[in-house]
Amino acid sequence: MPDWSYHTIFKPILMKLPPALSRGFIHRGMSMISSTPIGEALIEFLGHMAPSKELEKHLFNVHFDTPVGLSGRLDPELSGLKAFQNLGFGFIEIGPVSFNGSPQREMLRIDHEKEQITGLTGRFQGIEAVKKELDSLKKKKVPFLIRVEGTLNEINEICDELLPYSDAFIVNSNVFEADTEFHHFRDRIGKPVILHCTEELGTTIERIRTFHPNGILMEGASSEVLRYGLAALRESFGGDVPLITSGGVKEPADAVALLEDGASIILLGQEYVFSGPGLPKRINEAYSGTFQKQPAIWGGWFWYWLFGFAITVAGFIALFFSMKDVILPYDEAFLGMFRDDILDFNSAILFFMAHDRMTLSGTMISGGIIYMQLARHGIRLGLHWARKAVNTAGIIGFLGIFLFIGYGYFDWLHGLFWLILLPFFIAGFLKTRTAGESPTSTNLYNSRAWKLSLIGQLAFIVLGASLTVGGAVISFIGASSVFVPTDITYLCMSPEMLNAFNDKLIPVIAHDRAGFGSALLSVGLLVLMLALWGIREGERWVWWTFTIGAIPAFLAGIVTHFIIGYTDFIHLLPAYFALLLYVAGVICTAPFLMNGSFFKKTRQN
Repeated sequence: MPDWSYHTIFKPILMKLPPALSRGFIHRGMSMISSTPIGEALIEFLGHMAPSKELEKHLFNVHFDTPVGLSGRLDPELSGLKAFQNLGFGFIEIGPVSFNGSPQREMLRIDHEKEQITGLTGRFQGIEAVKKELDSLKKKKVPFLIRVEGTLNEINEICDELLPYSDAFIVNSNVFEADTEFHHFRDRIGKPVILHCTEELGTTIERIRTFHPNGILMEGASSEVLRYGLAALRESFGGDVPLITSGGVKEPADAVALLEDGASIILLGQEYVFSGPGLPKRINEAYSGTFQKQPAIWGGWFWYWLFGFAITVAGFIALFFSMKDVILPYDEAFLGMFRDDILDFNSAILFFMAHDRMTLSGTMISGGIIYMQLARHGIRLGLHWARKAVNTAGIIGFLGIFLFIGYGYFDWLHGLFWLILLPFFIAGFLKTRTAGESPTSTNLYNSRAWKLSLIGQLAFIVLGASLTVGGAVISFIGASSVFVPTDITYLCMSPEMLNAFNDKLIPVIAHDRAGFGSALLSVGLLVLMLALWGIREGERWVWWTFTIGAIPAFLAGIVTHFIIGYTDFIHLLPAYFALLLYVAGVICTAPFLMNGSFFKKTRQN
């Protein structure tokens, strides 16, 4: 459930439900999706969650892919454990776990004005309930830090039971009366032990100074309070003990400040519910952006750019012929008649063929522009998501040529164009195969521009998905019935009448539809993946790609119909819907993508 769907659709609904019900619904729903390989692949496709390798940390012999984790208070029953492993977290806190658990349930209430959840106590879970959930995991993807509560004897027994599942244990510092008692406990269980500061910080520091714990956990309601505590802990322990904070992170700026002020890793608290499930990814990208580095330039990007340029040029050439002769000499040779013969029989046939070829050319021009932009601004910098988008759409586009085989008509120009494009694509693919850079971001705040951009992102995602489905449907229609009812109405002729006139005419029309459907499918995937993975604050090129790149396709797809008089509202309704989504996306993402200066640093209150 990415931010663009959570904030725009699901959050307004879930916030009206009882908190416990909405939490259970969303956690179990996401975990159900995450329980299958297809579901995991879908989550990765929607969010592209893999963090930068620069964020990796090794603390107390535990590897963390990212320093951002999830507090156990948000999911005490572990109903969302499967899902949270796929949402960009580097580790997950489990618990608190006590011997028998807490009999009472949490009485949760949401203060919408202050954006706080009262009653989120993180009630204790029993050992058996926790073991049952952990045993149900098919794969453990991130480290688990298990918080245990109780007397020292109870904690010893709990740790023994949960030892196979834990990478480290979190224990209240007041459980141990002396450092020798702590050292004996840690040596016995053989796992890192993190001490949770539950008393006044100054008193706790003095008491545990000689404990030498593997880490110290500090909780707080705001990043300011936690940063003050971090300063005190650093002064007392230096850099010898990893420091962990829990809570106080409402937006990426809070997390970055804590990490820069000495926190080794951080746990997201209840603020995560209001900021949205995309918060860990936003933090990962914002924190990556603080590392000073010289971006590498991947020379192979230019081959991908030439690939897009060739498609654009071919689109203009196709547009020229579709506006002039429509039927080319090799078409006439296949049909065994001249264009004038078709005009004399029914001029609407030629106009109909022109409208298919013009929409194809407009789609090719738009697709070529997006390919060039992704190559220039994404693959050139080694961004993995940009290369993945180009490769996915490009391969689908190449496979579309096989649609022509069953139509009985395969013109040599399409085959030549395919052969010209293929070397550019292969060269780009091979020369950039090691490009695996993760994106960085300058987005630090839950600003109005960011919230507005989520509406625009949703519009672009729906647009890309609609174009993808539309391309698949058009390809299917071309491979089967060829015509839709409105086509027959416009032509004033049945397929049988067209066959009686020339039995090779429908294969030519079907061939055109195959080309358009394949191109639309490929471009739809480009739009979808650019919208899913490319929208970040200040990425002006993404906004210009959407804004300029769509114009040729819309002009060719809508204006052409009015030129030839094919203005049936039902037939054009998908194009009108796509245009509406496009306008909404352009308007709503502009402040965010064009630097976000319109609402910069306007915090969510």
